[in-house]
Amino acid sequence: MKLLIVVSSLDLSQPFSATPAWWQLLKGLYEIGVEVIAAPYQGPAIDSLWWRAEANPARWQGQAFKSARDFSRMLRPNSSPGESAPPAGDSLSDIAVRAAAQKLIAPLWRDHLARILHREDDICAILFITVPLNHLRGVPGFLSQAFDVPVLFYDGDVPASLPTMQGFASGFRIYQGADLSEYAAFISNSSGGEDLLRQLGAPNTHTLWYGADPDIFRPVDVPAQDIDLLFYGHGREYREEWIDSMITAPARQLRDYRFAVRGTNLGDLGSVEKLPYLSFSKLREYICRSKLNLCITRGAHANLHASSSSRPFELGALGACIVANPYAGIEEWFEPDKELVIVNSADEALDRYEFLLRNDTARGAIGKAARQRVLEQHTFRHRARELVNIISQYI
Repeated sequence: MKLLIVVSSLDLSQPFSATPAWWQLLKGLYEIGVEVIAAPYQGPAIDSLWWRAEANPARWQGQAFKSARDFSRMLRPNSSPGESAPPAGDSLSDIAVRAAAQKLIAPLWRDHLARILHREDDICAILFITVPLNHLRGVPGFLSQAFDVPVLFYDGDVPASLPTMQGFASGFRIYQGADLSEYAAFISNSSGGEDLLRQLGAPNTHTLWYGADPDIFRPVDVPAQDIDLLFYGHGREYREEWIDSMITAPARQLRDYRFAVRGTNLGDLGSVEKLPYLSFSKLREYICRSKLNLCITRGAHANLHASSSSRPFELGALGACIVANPYAGIEEWFEPDKELVIVNSADEALDRYEFLLRNDTARGAIGKAARQRVLEQHTFRHRARELVNIISQYI
């Protein structure tokens, strides 16, 4: 199978949190024998051992529109985190930016992808991954009709990306003004999101959860587990309650233990230690040095059934003893109390921490079981096979 994939970004130096996942997914496709041509919607084309990169035909225009979008976000009044916004809440600046993108950026991508399809006449399907589909309105319909090739869309941010949500302050509003019927199918990270996507007009829907590459997220030997509890992540948005309940409040009571975080915009955590980010390998070392690793999932994902995020799979692949906030559908991936621990309150977090921090055997068994579950079901090679099975239905 040969796929043409338009991906949100291939540049790991940019603040697009899903880019490492897309690297792993494309690597997984290569490992099962799929030939991938990848073109980034934002930033430079970056070749690798696992795919052939095509240029971004609208690189400077895309950067200009990103800057315009960021400026319009600064002008919009802030709303309470997690608060829903009606679909009609499109701002004039959003409408103007979208209209300009459809006029200026969409034709560049249409012609660029058409040239690739003319040159590469054995492409089986086109997949757009988490790009602003409302910027490219008309492009999927043109390509599918002109080249008789199925075009699919993968949204890795459901439900936060949907019009009924505020979305993240840093994110595009990708559905307003889009035509979902242009695509043969929509794939998302969320089982619960399938029905919501059909309500928006998606003709067919599928779920492809996140995963982890166990060659990348592999445990490393450390001299000692000298960090008692670690959380890594960025932003309090949609998870303020659980950051306070699982980090700030317990840290005040368990003063003899070393609580640490690696991230930004997490708010006032009191005496909790803030670790520097030096490299991915250093982050992996932090995780392996930590007796407990927290998975605090944002409310948008945690409240809709099986809306996957990368963190549980990454921590599981590293053999971490995971402690998580309530997460609807997490049992689809890991067995509570065997492969991870769920806490429902600050008091329960405190109780579980005290038990686990005193019990090396219990922590080790949970971490070992979590890694084994990832190896058996949740690698990106598994996800690549699942993606190929989905795409095969439309070829």
